[in-house]
Amino acid sequence: MGIVILLLMLAGVGLMLARKLPTAFALVLLGLVIAAVTGAPLTGKNSILDTVLQEGSVTLAATMLAVLIGSWLGKLMEETGIAGTLVRKIVEFGGDRPTVVALGVLAVSALIGTVTGSAPAAMMAGIIGIPAMIAVGVPKTTAAGTILMGIAAGMPFELPVWQFFSTALDLPVDTVRAFMLKLFPFAAVFAVLFVLVECRRRGVAHTWSLASVEERPSDGGRGRNRARRMGDAPWYALLAPAVPLVLALGFELAIIPSMLAGVVYAVVTTTRPREMNKRLLRTLYSGFEVAAPPIALFVAIGILLAAVQLPGAVDALDPLVKAVSPANSVVFVVVFTLLAPLCLYRGPLNVYGLGAGIAGVLISAGVYPAAAVLGLTASYNQMFGVADPTSTQTVWAAQYSGVSPQQVMVRTLPYVWCVALGGLIVTAATRL
Repeated sequence: MGIVILLLMLAGVGLMLARKLPTAFALVLLGLVIAAVTGAPLTGKNSILDTVLQEGSVTLAATMLAVLIGSWLGKLMEETGIAGTLVRKIVEFGGDRPTVVALGVLAVSALIGTVTGSAPAAMMAGIIGIPAMIAVGVPKTTAAGTILMGIAAGMPFELPVWQFFSTALDLPVDTVRAFMLKLFPFAAVFAVLFVLVECRRRGVAHTWSLASVEERPSDGGRGRNRARRMGDAPWYALLAPAVPLVLALGFELAIIPSMLAGVVYAVVTTTRPREMNKRLLRTLYSGFEVAAPPIALFVAIGILLAAVQLPGAVDALDPLVKAVSPANSVVFVVVFTLLAPLCLYRGPLNVYGLGAGIAGVLISAGVYPAAAVLGLTASYNQMFGVADPTSTQTVWAAQYSGVSPQQVMVRTLPYVWCVALGGLIVTAATRL
């Protein structure tokens, strides 16, 4: 029966790669089929309807809410000019120095990446940042990669990601936070290395210039009017992305209250009192549109997790998983480092796809402790978030820069592979 389940998983990967089914639909179908072939009853305890569909669909409810609030805060930062102002100030500071501008955009991308991920984060940092980098001579592929590497550097502090791993792997948030703090230095160092090496290796490439948004007024006494026209947010409002992080990391406040505090801070520091209600509702509704795709995916992941954790599925997969999973720490690092590219192209180790089911099997079968599975999946997530040509942020950044997602993958893959290796070494050293 274990072989049958593995074949079903491979079929699911094939459907997703061939774009015959959207990822969410494929995962739901796979969960239902796994439950059926392992003999789960239709209703009752450990059943298809009550356990897999009913309970599984809301397993990641806390993650869904965190994603929604993150999207809400992201929309607020976009509408109030917080994100745009951050990027503009960095570009103004960098002047015509390509590496300095790229490093500044990288830092802003990392800050935005702590709030929200995927395409919204890439757009907030890249709409101004990518043309500015290309205008001063940063190669197009490097400009796209800089945005993506920056978002990935901020990902270890993205609170919805903490919530996802905490819920999906049944781990305390403290455990997730502790590992992410260890993963962050690898993500940050290799992001900076990407900018320094690629800018130097590729050289300056002037291709097109950043169009002037509007002439700056010569009268210094009209700075406030200039800020309004340029969409500049007040300097103190620029702290909005850091508010949730400070509360969750520094004061260990719960994730959802921390993110709500960021929403309140962003609107209070940028909006007149009589306009707050309208802005909050407008950006919340816009946030629903942004959050809908990942929320649908998390519903499907919850269903798949519930299916692979059924007693019949665990019993069937237990001997197979134990037979092929390396127990030695060194072998663990070598094997899973070599397998890391399987998280690309929505592959079987993609944590936002079949990788979530495999993670559930590894924990349910007792192959690795949940904390070790956290290290494995979070390390792979760094690679997926940057180099996967099918991920929305990679596609957007590449197309906006005028290159293909595959070109971005080729340039960024060596760096994020090293990040994954670092995470796996930390996992093996501390959890195995």
